[in-house]
Amino acid sequence: MLKTFYTEIGFLGALVLALGLFVLFILWVAGIAGITLPVDGGKPRGSKTEIAIAIFFPIYPVLWLFYEMYHQREFLKKDNNDLIV
Repeated sequence: MLKTFYTEIGFLGALVLALGLFVLFILWVAGIAGITLPVDGGKPRGSKTEIAIAIFFPIYPVLWLFYEMYHQREFLKKDNNDLIV
């Protein structure tokens, strides 16, 4: 398959495509791990429906991951968060 991409779009195109798909796969796995990660109390963060959506629609966990990272950043920027330094 990569040989076909190599002949069609050249070396740099095939390299960018292969690395891009690899990064998207890693982000997909990380998003699924984050959705199914149990929170305090042992109950999963996501519902069974959300986990099924994450498996069958690979873009959802990637978007969820960026959404969570943004909200964690906003939480850490607040002065009155409940973190002890």
